[in-house]
Formats: sequence, structure tokens, C-alpha cells
Amino acid sequence: MQTKKSINNTAPVKSKRMSEGRSLWMDAWLRLRKNKSATFGLTLVIIICLAAIFAPYITRYDPYKQLIWTEGIKAKLAPPSAEHWFGTDVYGRDIYTRVVYGARISLQIGFAATGMSVIIGVVLGSLAGYYGGFIDDFISWLTNVVFAFPFLLFVLALVAYLPPSLPLMYSAIGVVSWASFARVARGQVMQVKRNEYVEAATAVGGGDSRILFRHILPNILAPIIVQATLEMGSIILLESSLSFLGFGVQPPKPAWGFMISEGKQFFLSGQWWWSVFPGIAIMVLVLGFNLFGDGLRDALDPRLKQ
Repeated sequence: MQTKKSINNTAPVKSKRMSEGRSLWMDAWLRLRKNKSATFGLTLVIIICLAAIFAPYITRYDPYKQLIWTEGIKAKLAPPSAEHWFGTDVYGRDIYTRVVYGARISLQIGFAATGMSVIIGVVLGSLAGYYGGFIDDFISWLTNVVFAFPFLLFVLALVAYLPPSLPLMYSAIGVVSWASFARVARGQVMQVKRNEYVEAATAVGGGDSRILFRHILPNILAPIIVQATLEMGSIILLESSLSFLGFGVQPPKPAWGFMISEGKQFFLSGQWWWSVFPGIAIMVLVLGFNLFGDGLRDALDPRLKQ
């Protein structure tokens, strides 16, 4: 009878713990919804993502089509109008269409480079935090070396001497932007590995890979997700800077940074729309990711839970 009673008492405790585990994320979601700036940022990101996905359905022109061959000289540097919402460039291409299609390039580079940075940084940071000793010293030294180099110049050095391409762009950015994720992962692993369930898994003979992937990494996802969200804005801004300098995505692809670079020479002569609208698109997307990342960080902070 005593054994049966202990078994019956164990189930509700386990169920309660599982319920509490789910409520942590639900509580974070409720706090995030109450954060107006975070909700606004998420809305901006979703709108731009949807615009990039459905670009062929919300635009009327080909992003590479030079309308001066069909509509004549009047299509050259035409101001914003009902026909061309954002005006046209010197080649007669519709700027609204190119801005919408340019979102695909920025988001593709942002997600790919951030994903690569997360993988490299989390792996190295987890190894450093879990094993310590020489491995920790070496990875920490390598992280400090990466932080010591000027970030933009480091990427320029990689891109300038290799043939330009979209995979090269996000690979170069991803290779040099992993250090912040490594520091976050290292600190979180050093904290989590002291918990009782990790010590229990070690005591029963659990392997290092099993402990890392099943017991530690799932419990450090929250700060990694927050860091990735905040890093997205920085990477998109970096890609635009490289394109502006001529080292990013090459024409005729509609990269926002290169559109600003092309239009800057016509800005003072009154054709402001060629540079302004791509610049606004960059600002809105980066602002959206930063606002959402800040709100997500506050929502997932256990110290703010009441």
C-alpha cells in the first residue's frame, strides 16, 4: 500500500512540473504581447517578410526591366506617382519593385549568416563552458581575437579577394560574427552544468555529447534566440554597408545598399527617391528586429516574472 501511494503521489508532481515548464513560455508570450514596442517591431518584420515572399503578386514590373526601352525618356528618373509609387531610377526601373525584391536578398543574407553564426558560436561556446581548462582558454582567446579586429574591415578583407556571390556574402559575415554567440553560450553552459539534473546525468554514466545536447543546450535556448534576433538587425545593416561600398551583392540584383550608392549622386539634384526609399526599408527592417529583440529579451528574463 505504501508503494502504491508513493507511485500515485509521483504522477501529479511530474504533471505539475510539466505544466510549469509550459507556463514559462506561455508567460513569456503574454509579457511579449503586452510590450507595445516589441509587438510593433514584430509587426514590421512580419510585413516585410510577407512582402518578400509575395513580391511577384504585389508588384507590377520586373525588377530588372529597363522601362526606358518601352516607355521612352519619360521613364528615366520619374518622380513618385500613381504609376510608379517610389519613382524610377536612371535606367527606368521601378524602384518600388526593386525595394520589395531587395527584401528577399537582405532577409536571405540575414537569416543565413545568423544561422551560421549561431552554429559556430554555440558549438565553440558550449565546448569552452563544459570542458573548461585548455579548451576554454583557447576558445576564449580566439573569441577575443575576433572581437579585437574591426568587424567591417574583417569582412571586407574576406569579400574583396574572393569572387562576389550571395553564398560568399553570408558565409563571410557568418564566419566573423560568431563571437558574441560563443560568449553567451559559454556563460550559460557554465551556469547550467552546475544544476542537479546535469550532475545526476553524469553520475549515471551519461556521455558528454548526450549531456550537452539533451540536458544543457535545450536549457540555454532562450538567451541564444534573443541574441540571434538582435544580431539579425546588425547583420542586415552590415550587408547594406558592404553593398553601398560595392563589395556586397553585385548589380543588377536589387540590393538596398547598392541602390543607395547608385542614387546618392542624384540626391542633391532633386532625384531623392532613388536613395531615400531603400534607406527607409533598411531602417524599418533593422528597427523591427531591434524592437522585437529587446522585447523578447525582457519577456524571457526570469527575473521579470511575477
